Amino acid sequence: MGRWAVAGGVRGLSGPARVCVLGATGSIGVQTLDIVRRHPGRFVADTLVAHRNVEAMAALCRDCAPRLAVMADADAASRLADVLRNDGCDTRIEGGLDAVAAAAGAPGVDTVVAGIVGAAGLAANLAAARAGKRILLANKEALVMTGPLFMAAVREHGATLLPIDSEHNAVFQVLPEGRLVRGVRKVWLTCSGGPFRDLPDLDLAGVTPDQACKHPNWSMGRKISVDSATLMNKGLEVIEAHWLFGAPAEDIEVVIHPQSIVHSMVEYDDGSILAQLGNPDMRTPIAHALAWPERIEAGVAPLDLVAMPPLTFRTPDRARFPCLGLAYEALRQGGTAPAVLNAANEVAVAAFLSGRVAFTAIPRIIEAVLAQLPVIDRPGLDDVMQADGAARRIAEAMAAGGNFAH
Repeated sequence: MGRWAVAGGVRGLSGPARVCVLGATGSIGVQTLDIVRRHPGRFVADTLVAHRNVEAMAALCRDCAPRLAVMADADAASRLADVLRNDGCDTRIEGGLDAVAAAAGAPGVDTVVAGIVGAAGLAANLAAARAGKRILLANKEALVMTGPLFMAAVREHGATLLPIDSEHNAVFQVLPEGRLVRGVRKVWLTCSGGPFRDLPDLDLAGVTPDQACKHPNWSMGRKISVDSATLMNKGLEVIEAHWLFGAPAEDIEVVIHPQSIVHSMVEYDDGSILAQLGNPDMRTPIAHALAWPERIEAGVAPLDLVAMPPLTFRTPDRARFPCLGLAYEALRQGGTAPAVLNAANEVAVAAFLSGRVAFTAIPRIIEAVLAQLPVIDRPGLDDVMQADGAARRIAEAMAAGGNFAH
C-alpha cells in the first residue's frame, strides 16, 4: 500500500485558527460551529458559506458574527444582505459560485471545512487545496470525482488534508501518525447497514422516501440517508479510502456493524486489528481534525463500555444492495468511471426522493449509465465535468422515461 496522503503540517498560528465552513447550514457545518463555539480562544468562525437557506444563514451570522458570509445563490445573497442590514449585523455578504471558491482560498483563512454536498463543492475544495489550506474533508465528491487531481493539488501546494467522515477519520486515528506503514493488511470500513438492514423480506421496490431516510443511528440529510439505505454511501467511501490511504480496492473491506460504535478498523499482518470506538456523533471526528494533532472536548458523551450493547458484524448482501458492487467496479475501472457513478447516483436518488422512480431503480439507472459512457483514462478537470454532465443527462432521461417507476 502507499502512504497516507497528508501534505504539509501543523501551522504555527498566532491567535485562534480562522475557520471557513463550506456548507455552514448543513449537518456538518452546524456541528462544526458547535465545536468552534465551545473553544472561543482557539477557533474563530471567519467565513460561512451556504447555498440558499437565508433564514438559517442569518441565524448563524447573528450567533457567530463571521467576517464574511457567502451564498452560492446570488439572489439568496441579496436577501441575506437585506435581512442582516435590518439587524445591524456587520458581516460582509457575497454571492455566486466564484465567491464561494474565493472564500475557500482567501488569505485570511487557516482551516477550511469542506462540507458542501455533491459536485457543487468541487471548485471550492480545489481552491482550498491550491491555497495550501488545512482542509477538513467531508465532501466525498472531491475524491470520488477528482481523486488524482485533488490529491495532486494537496501535495503540490502543501495543503494539510484531514478526513472528517467518521469512517476515514477512524482509520486515520488508528494508523501511526495517520500514515499507512508496512505491515498493514486491510482497511475495514464499518457501516450501519441503513434502515433496511434487519428487514430481509421487505419488498425494496415499494419503499417510500420517508422510509429510506429514516436512518437508525445517524441524523443526516435526505440524499446521504438514501445513499446509506442503498449502501452507495459506503461504496463512495471505498473510493475515498483508496485516494486517502493509497489502498487498492481489494485491500478495502466493508462490514455491517449495526451499533455504529466501531467506526472503522485497520488490520495488520501480525493479526492485530486496531479500531476506533465512540458514540455515533459527528462532533468527535470534526473535533479531532480541528485540533489535530491535539485533542479537545467535543460535547460528546463518553462511551460506556459496560452499558453499551453487544457489538456485531456481518457481511453486506451485495445482491440485495448492488450499489456497493457498482462502486467497487467504478474504482477498478478508474478514469472518469467514479465521476459517472457519482453523477448517475445523484440524479437517481433525486428522482427517487421526488417519487419519479422506485428505490430499486437507483442501482439500475447507475449501472445503465456506466454501461453507456466510455471511460476516459487520466482525465483532466474538463474531462471529469463533461463526464459528469453526460451522466446526468442520460440518468435524467432514464428517470423521466417511466421505465424505472416500479
